[in-house]
Amino acid sequence: MLKKLALVMLLFQAIISSAQVKTAKNINYAGNTEIKNTLNIFYKNDGVADKPVLVFIHGGSWSSGKKETYWWLGRNFARKGIVTVIINYPLAPDARYGKMAEDCALALKWVQGNISTYQASAEKIFVMGHSAGAHLSELINADPQYFKKVGLKNPIKGVILNDPFGLDLFEYLTTAEKDHFYYDFMRTFTTKPDVWKIASPMHYAGNIKNPHLLFYGEKTYRAIKIQTPILYEKLKANHVPVVMKEIKGKSHVPMISQMIFGGNDLYQEIVEFIQKTISDKKQ
Repeated sequence: MLKKLALVMLLFQAIISSAQVKTAKNINYAGNTEIKNTLNIFYKNDGVADKPVLVFIHGGSWSSGKKETYWWLGRNFARKGIVTVIINYPLAPDARYGKMAEDCALALKWVQGNISTYQASAEKIFVMGHSAGAHLSELINADPQYFKKVGLKNPIKGVILNDPFGLDLFEYLTTAEKDHFYYDFMRTFTTKPDVWKIASPMHYAGNIKNPHLLFYGEKTYRAIKIQTPILYEKLKANHVPVVMKEIKGKSHVPMISQMIFGGNDLYQEIVEFIQKTISDKKQ
């Protein structure tokens, strides 16, 4: 009987918590009418101002994916006191990586200018990406041209990369098997090795100054298992605060899908990283 009561209480708490999370949907961040330039915001309307904000950039091999898929990520973070913005961006074959990155930077510009309306602070912006979204997250953070193009100083206080694919596209595309994925990537990055280099966040690792939290799966793709530790070592060598964790038993897609569950360990890791970064900035 006590077990049943506890279960009912937990369910009741989950319903109440969910009810407190507000959602603002399909806000255009580029001043046009394109759904590819929209974002959704998840926040707790609890009267607590100046919360941290996490901007999530989805994966999908630069050619698929949409913000609606990740509603659970927004709700789970919002329940934990972090305002969450999940964005769309243009995809291949209609856009190449440069346009994708520029529009992601434009979304960050909108967030900086408007997020206070949703009880978050423009001084506490963090970016998280999975897979191709992690590539875009780090690219706009490390290559200064993208924020410069949209007239913004880099506002990112910290970066969370979840199973990042494409940190070194030159290394991958010059060594990878030429399968259908390889040729799909050509639509995004062209067939030119020189472009692969300048499209690689690793190429700009020396520019990175903000704290990083890196995750990769024990069973993920070989390129991710090779390149994530290389970025980690480069950041350490440059005295950038960085933590890297291998997640046991996880392959590429489960690295993000595991976060459907609000009690997943990655949430605690990410929330603590955000809180520590904010605290260290104050000192």
